[in-house]
Amino acid sequence: MDVGRHPKITLYAYSEVEKVEGQLGSFKVTIRKRARFVEESKCTGCGACADKCPTVISDDYNMGFADRKAIYRYFSQGIPSTYTIDTKVCRQFQEGKKCGICAKICQAKAINYEQTDQIIEIEVGAIITAVGYDLFDAFRIPEYGYGRIPNVITAMELERFLSASGPTHGHLYRPSDLKLKSEFAELEKKQQKLTKALERHEKKHGISSDEFFSKHQSGEMTGDEFADWAKQVKEFKDFAAEFEVKKHQVDSIGHASRLAFLQCVGSRDIRFNPHCSSFCCMHAIKEAIIAKEHDPHAHLYIFGMDIRAVGKGFEEYRNRGAKNVGINYIRTRVAEITQSKDKSPVIWYEDTLDRQVKSIEVDLVILATACEASQGSDKLANLLGIERDPSGFYRTTDDEPLDTSRPGIFTCGCAQGPKDIPESVAQASSAAARAAQVLLRQC
Repeated sequence: MDVGRHPKITLYAYSEVEKVEGQLGSFKVTIRKRARFVEESKCTGCGACADKCPTVISDDYNMGFADRKAIYRYFSQGIPSTYTIDTKVCRQFQEGKKCGICAKICQAKAINYEQTDQIIEIEVGAIITAVGYDLFDAFRIPEYGYGRIPNVITAMELERFLSASGPTHGHLYRPSDLKLKSEFAELEKKQQKLTKALERHEKKHGISSDEFFSKHQSGEMTGDEFADWAKQVKEFKDFAAEFEVKKHQVDSIGHASRLAFLQCVGSRDIRFNPHCSSFCCMHAIKEAIIAKEHDPHAHLYIFGMDIRAVGKGFEEYRNRGAKNVGINYIRTRVAEITQSKDKSPVIWYEDTLDRQVKSIEVDLVILATACEASQGSDKLANLLGIERDPSGFYRTTDDEPLDTSRPGIFTCGCAQGPKDIPESVAQASSAAARAAQVLLRQC
């Protein structure tokens, strides 16, 4: 929030760099500020437009486990707190369809369907690239069953489950159980529809559907007049059996209490990324501890070749996880994940301490997917004229860990290589100081 209010900081959100010219002390940067179709200066962030929007799609921020509208904010703490229209799904922008509800409901008159991209040119003395990272696509390791076994998820998806603002409001449910709840909600709607149809007949003829059906079966109350009613009664009776089975299944749903974390998914692997992703081990321990806070009876397992706790206090944190929380650290590289009849993942692995192949059934498997160079970082590298290392991160040297191969352009955080939040923040401050130091020499 402080950055958004700072008088000497200009934010170009929802924008991308198109061209960089010049040299240290005198760069000319061309920026495309994409059209939101919502005017930032007018939007108050009230959310009335999203509440009334009729178009519902899957929410990428919640990893597909929740929905959003065609007009949306990517997440609630974003700066600026302005809504954006997704033109790919908005009815107003689809050929042959008209909607306009958001414009009608917006009291601030911030909706502007005619808005276009803006081209902005700025002059700067130095550039810092902090483009972050992407996560390894777990689909690339089919033996772990991601996308095929519903209760195998990624660490980022678990983050959303554990968040109070997430799709489950902080409750740790299995995705298969969430799907079951969703299916049961649809069955409840169908039950209400069938019940109302029967009630109309009952009101008209003054008898219950059960009494009518008994008479209909015995040869009374027959004919075209009662054929539709009899058909609906039979449909309701057949549906009731399925409904009761689903209801029993939903009533028996509890929290996921047996959690297994698989480390180095796509990292430290010559097939994909030979580098270590740096933060995954501590992230898994943190998530396991939070899960234990949610469920004191949880059973926690972390499967990994080793635990790389290299920061100050990290080894102590790891030990506390084992001693105080009950995390079981299992030294192995998991070979395969299968599925039991109740959709519980079954992990197959070789315990490297006793050299035996074992299996364990859990409620939920969490994959610690690798940290990879962000999509588009190669395009930006070409625009900036800087080099990348074999893993795709921006190349620096041990002597000058913030300087890229082009003078005046610096890098920090996971743009330079995998690192955790404290290290990224410290390096960001260093990059700002380094840029200021170089520019002062130019004066």
